[in-house]
Amino acid sequence: MHRRRFLQNMGLSLPGLAALTSLSACKVSATDANTSASSEGERVIVVGAGISGLAAARHLAEQGEDVVVLEARNRIGGRIWTSEKWAGVPLDLGASWIHGIDGNPIAALAAKAKARTVVTNPDSSTEYLADGSEVDDARAKAIERWQSKMEDALASYQEGTDKDASVRSVVERALDWSSLSDDDKTLVSFGLNDYEHEYAGSVGQMSALHFDSGADIKGKDVLFTGGYRQITDLLARGLSIRTGHVVEHIDWDSSGVTVGTNKGTFHADHVVVTLPLGVLQSGAVKFGSSLPASKRTAIDKLGMGVLNKCYLRFPKVFWPGTDWMTYVPDVDKYGQWEQWINISRPTRQPVLLGFNAADFGRTIEGWSDTQIVNSAMGTLKTIFGSDIPAPVGYQITRWASDPYAQGSYSFNKINSTPAMRDHLAASVDDRVHFAGEATHRDSYQTVHGAYLSGIRAAKEIAD
Repeated sequence: MHRRRFLQNMGLSLPGLAALTSLSACKVSATDANTSASSEGERVIVVGAGISGLAAARHLAEQGEDVVVLEARNRIGGRIWTSEKWAGVPLDLGASWIHGIDGNPIAALAAKAKARTVVTNPDSSTEYLADGSEVDDARAKAIERWQSKMEDALASYQEGTDKDASVRSVVERALDWSSLSDDDKTLVSFGLNDYEHEYAGSVGQMSALHFDSGADIKGKDVLFTGGYRQITDLLARGLSIRTGHVVEHIDWDSSGVTVGTNKGTFHADHVVVTLPLGVLQSGAVKFGSSLPASKRTAIDKLGMGVLNKCYLRFPKVFWPGTDWMTYVPDVDKYGQWEQWINISRPTRQPVLLGFNAADFGRTIEGWSDTQIVNSAMGTLKTIFGSDIPAPVGYQITRWASDPYAQGSYSFNKINSTPAMRDHLAASVDDRVHFAGEATHRDSYQTVHGAYLSGIRAAKEIAD
């Protein structure tokens, strides 16, 4: 277990810069292909204006290539999405953190953008039990003991077999789940859900062999006080970006590539595909020629996880000043509102952020906003009392229901392997290139992994 775990924080452990400062504003338009791109014949088409697509386009442009970015949404950023709904309170509905600032290219971009960040301290945490009482020393030690047993069980399994199984099945078998008391089941369930918040996949689907195959993260984690869009805006400067262009099919042969959209057809020598894994899995974009079997297998077997957010804005702060608040629900409320972060420090506003991952995070996407807010408030009232004020506003994400994301980020599902990410990343016929967090073997799930994958894909073309 090499990533930050509950024992350290009882919270989430959860991405060519010199020319950027002098570039003009990005050229974003919704121009139809019939009046521009089809006659221009761009040399490279980048599908998607998320961080990997912008990184690829930025590098290609700096190498003198003709590049156009096609983005389905009416905004750039992809799964980086800074909401300006509340005036003066920018909130990241997608990616929030730079995870590990030491040697991180996103930290370098943040410095170039002069973006202010604040450190979130994993040791700054307050924990609560199902009845709302604070976790005392005895219970904290019990949680620590069970977490250590879970880690040991998974480490032993990884060392002892090459036959895959789910994280849940390995843990429950090793801990003799059926013999545990209800209290111990509650603590083990809490530990299992902590894995889900970290990796976004269900522990019933997560590979016990490879769930934690990513690289170690070094350095502190930081949030942007002005939002992650400062990074995507910086990368987008000077680029030709066509928003509202939904890519429907991609074809290629020895003469080049053709990309069909809802607004016409584009032609180029190369295409960089940065579609999220969930979109690739959905089949929403058709590939005219058959993709290699290894790539099709990777698309099918890797998992797409969910981590949803619920921001609640209150008239006043009624919670402690720690960065994190962690809730240990009863087993029958598995995975519900276990992770909270105090956003009042970075925003200077009375705002709390609740997370829901994996199965429960996916389930509540089918609820109304009112149902979600009421559910969140039920947990907060259990902890802080029934007389806490009602929220004056909320912002809720539904990433699995977003047709242009179909999930939050990828995870290693049962019977997938780290090598499949290399297969997903591999170019096809030196025409079709792939990028995105899911294609980065070591830093999948992270913004810096997505960024680096875009640079890698661009170098396949330009270097």
